[in-house]
This record gives sequence, structure tokens and C-alpha cells, in this order.
Amino acid sequence: MATVDINGVVKRYGSHQVIQGVDLTIRDGEFVSLIGASGCGKSTLLRMIAGLEPISGGTIAIGGRVVNDVPPKSRDIAMVFQNYALYPHFTVAENMGFSLKLRNVTKSEIRKSVAEAAEMLGLTAYLARYPRQLSGGLRQRVAMGRAIVRKPSVFLFDEPLSNLDAKLRVQMRSEIKTLQQRLRTTSIYVTHDQIEAMTMSDRIVILNGGRVEQSGAPLELYDKPANLFVATFIGSPAMNLIEAVAARDAGGLVAVTEDGLRFPLDGRAGVTEGVALTLGMRPGHLDISRDASAGGMPFAIEMVEQTGAESYVAGTLGKHRIMIAHAGRIATAPGPAFVTLQPGGLHLFDRATGRRLA
Repeated sequence: MATVDINGVVKRYGSHQVIQGVDLTIRDGEFVSLIGASGCGKSTLLRMIAGLEPISGGTIAIGGRVVNDVPPKSRDIAMVFQNYALYPHFTVAENMGFSLKLRNVTKSEIRKSVAEAAEMLGLTAYLARYPRQLSGGLRQRVAMGRAIVRKPSVFLFDEPLSNLDAKLRVQMRSEIKTLQQRLRTTSIYVTHDQIEAMTMSDRIVILNGGRVEQSGAPLELYDKPANLFVATFIGSPAMNLIEAVAARDAGGLVAVTEDGLRFPLDGRAGVTEGVALTLGMRPGHLDISRDASAGGMPFAIEMVEQTGAESYVAGTLGKHRIMIAHAGRIATAPGPAFVTLQPGGLHLFDRATGRRLA
């Protein structure tokens, strides 16, 4: 196992700079996910850690050793790709043990290592088969087994579940996390799927335009996004955003929208009268009712999507179209209703900078 230290790392393609000076430390045994929109630089950063892309500036150290000029095979890393990258003419056992064969490891040691990894991954019954005889999920397990037998200091995962169907992805992400907890190997996982990142990671790093927007535990990013980009990127359905201005009325400091909606702000640090705000509300922090006596803001229901475990209600709050996530099933037709915001459910952002206000 090893710590990965990324200091001021830059990547340029000609005059185009895609990584803008990233500083990041992945602790020994930690599972860190790199996420962001397509083109944000997450896969490029992973490939630089692996040695598959040269670094234009800064340093990358693995286990305290700077590896900028060290070839991939000498970095003590193992990588699992999206497309499995298995040799079609090798059996499962041969694919898993091939890297050890290249190191001139004895046949008995190779058999032992392959058998141990196969037992972990439920592949023992498939060792004599060829990749074409396996499902996508089994092929991905073989790719993971090939990485495990090397006993690397760092695992690198480049969107390994993207080619699998939804049900298999859920199963595989659980297996990967369980395996990582068992081996306690430092792991860096690139994905565009925030659910994968939220459920598997000790820490998530959100990239945008080659820069780190925020790094933290999954629930920290969900509960306290540093800016509007993080707020809207994390969470599904996305956070509802409404523009407002801080003002004072008889009840104290409030956020007032253009169409007259009012949200109490007393006790919110960093907010002063006249500041232009963007209000954020998670769909799951809004409650809906047809009962006017329960209070709440008038809401017009436009559509209800039933998923079984949750119901998504789309409609308009004043002039603003928002989404509400209701736990369980809700039987309601389009028409008037009322919405209340749960305590602590209002996020405040400076409209000019996009930064979170405490």
C-alpha cells in the first residue's frame, strides 16, 4: 500500500491546458473517486498517475517516490479498464497470471496467486474458460483478478463498470468496495456516475475544467457543496435553484424572489441585506401536501414520476419549475398543492461568485 501525492500537476496538449495545477493527496488505503463532467480531466489525471500520459508540470509521487519519469511497469500500480483488455486466446487463469509470468515468477507461485484471487472473486469454476465464454460481469472480474495477483501498492480504475447493465453495475460496485476494504489497497476510481462515487468512496474529488472544485466525504459534498457547480453536480435529481435578494422585513432578514416568495435567513452567517443570492433546495428536502391547513407555499403539480421506491413530482413554485423527491409512492394528479421546506434544507450561494455562504 502507498500514499499518492499529486503536487501542482499540469497537462498541456500544445497550447491547450487540460489539467490546471492539481494538488491532491490520496492517503494509504483510501478509496478516492474522481468525478466530473465529460472533458473535465479525470481520466487524463488517472493516466498520468499510471504513467500512460507524460506530465507537463508538477510532480506525482507514489509511496514517497516521485514517478514522473518512471515507466508504468515500474510504478507498482495495477489498472482496471472499461473495456476489460483481456487476451482472447488465453484462458481466465492465463489472463490473470500473465503479468506474473512476465516477471518470471515460478509456475507454482502463479497458480497459487491466481487460485487465491479467483476464490476472492468467485472465478474458480471459470479458470479454464476463454473470455468469449464469459458474461460482461465475469470478464470484469477477470480484469480485477489480473490486477489483484500483482499485489500492487495502488489500484487504478478507469470507468470499469460503464459497459455493464444497470443491475450488474449495482452488484459489481458492491463487490469492488468489499474487495477494496478487504485488501486495503490505495484505490483511485474514475467514473461519470455519481451514484457509484457516493456509494463506494471514502472521499470524492470533483473536477471541473481541469481544476479541483471540492474534495471531501460523499455526504459532506452533498450536505455542504462549496459552490453552485458542486451543488448541481452532486445529487439526483439535481438541486433546485432559485434567484433571490436578501432583504429585511418585520420578521427579520429574508430572501425574496422576483415573484415574492420569502425564505427566512436569520442566523445565516455571511448574508447581509442587499446581497444577490441563489437559493438551493434538494428535491428530497421538500415536502408536498394537498392540505392547505398544513401551511406551505402554493405549488402547481405538473407531472408525477413513479419509480417504486420514490416519486418525483415536477411543477412550479411561483414562477420557478422545481422537482420534489417524495419517499415512497404518492397518488396525486396535476393541480394545486402546497410545499414546505424541511429545517436546514436551504442552501445559500453568492450569485456573483457562485460560492457557498455559510
